[in-house]
Amino acid sequence: MKTLSLFFGGAALVSATEIISPSVSAAQTLYKPFPADVMPSLSEKGNYDVGVKTIEAAYPVKVKDIAGNEVERSLTLEVWYPAASSAQKTTYINETRSGQVFEVQADASRDAPIANADTDFPVIVISHGYTGYRTLMFYLGEHLASHGYVVAAIDHTDSTNKDVNFAENPYSGFPSTLLNRSRDQVLTLNSISENTFFKESVDASKAGVIGYSMGGYGAVSTVGGCYAFNDQTAATFTGTQDPKAAALIKEALNTCAGGKASSEEALPVWKAALALAPWGGQHQLFDVESLNNIKVPVLYVAGDNDDISGYDGIKWLFENTGSEGSKLLTVKNARHNVAPHPAPKEAYGSEFDLGSYIEPAWEVQKLNAINEHFALALMNCHVKQMPDYCEFLNVSGSSDQVPVGGETPAPWKGFDNRWALGLKMESKL
Repeated sequence: MKTLSLFFGGAALVSATEIISPSVSAAQTLYKPFPADVMPSLSEKGNYDVGVKTIEAAYPVKVKDIAGNEVERSLTLEVWYPAASSAQKTTYINETRSGQVFEVQADASRDAPIANADTDFPVIVISHGYTGYRTLMFYLGEHLASHGYVVAAIDHTDSTNKDVNFAENPYSGFPSTLLNRSRDQVLTLNSISENTFFKESVDASKAGVIGYSMGGYGAVSTVGGCYAFNDQTAATFTGTQDPKAAALIKEALNTCAGGKASSEEALPVWKAALALAPWGGQHQLFDVESLNNIKVPVLYVAGDNDDISGYDGIKWLFENTGSEGSKLLTVKNARHNVAPHPAPKEAYGSEFDLGSYIEPAWEVQKLNAINEHFALALMNCHVKQMPDYCEFLNVSGSSDQVPVGGETPAPWKGFDNRWALGLKMESKL
């Protein structure tokens, strides 16, 4: 049996470019000025200016790695928040999978003072895929912050483009990823609630989690899903050949809700989860009973041609998730890249880099706007308990407005006529 190649699909490792020494060109703007009418209404910026800070979050005690060794672990977080005033906009610097460094223009001011408000701001945690970086979904961080959230996005140590030489040793960070995704999400929430700058302004009893790909694998666990690795899958996805070692790894992996023993230990502060192309369902790496017992509404977003997480696997997760508010938004004719920001110009030199950003049949900016729309609807509905926003989630069937009996159906709530093409929404009965 092939081992970790099952994660990536057939073509992900071809045409790898050489690692290029870091050098940064001028900051680039990734978004075009589309008229508001062609984008969903909840993708419009909110009333707050946006600030951003980079902070470090360390586990308070040593943690065990996949081999059982006690190690220190820390994370770098990018945190967006409602700002009291707007100043010069900052930039985000990252690198592609081949190591090409790029700089992106932000719509946020670095270290601006946090806004005052009548109520404290809820917290949203954002978790990237394998590999990635903390600003891979910066558009969601800025968007939600402009609508009154503190949003913390994680650089998952051992699992970023910077940490993993994807051309020569692409699986080096995968065991750590399997073990730490959900744990990191819980640590991030706790770190924001304890951070000197944020703790007086956040309400950490109201929180949401957003995860893409492996981040979605973590998010499903964070809200109560328990992992269910067997000896074979534990060996396959960590690359171990020793049956005794595989048994120990299986025991280490099979936890719930951020490393806990039971799904009942999921933090009650989690009020909603957005799982973008979540990984793991195609291999049924979750215990079905624990999925059935999830109480938190989960919005799954999946391309119906996803060949990394597998569309059928994401549907399996949705169908087994027990919470009444859970939904599946299908993006027709999309593969796996339903969440990243548009590709920087440095990625256009090879499929190896570009293939982790673009979609063959969709404009990424439109996908980003759809994510902004439904993320805000989900979080406002369930985290802030604003019932009017639930109506944006209560759409059903196809968005295509195919005429029935000579009558064209109305567009989905929040979409202009003719501009919701290519989506399908399913809900729990």
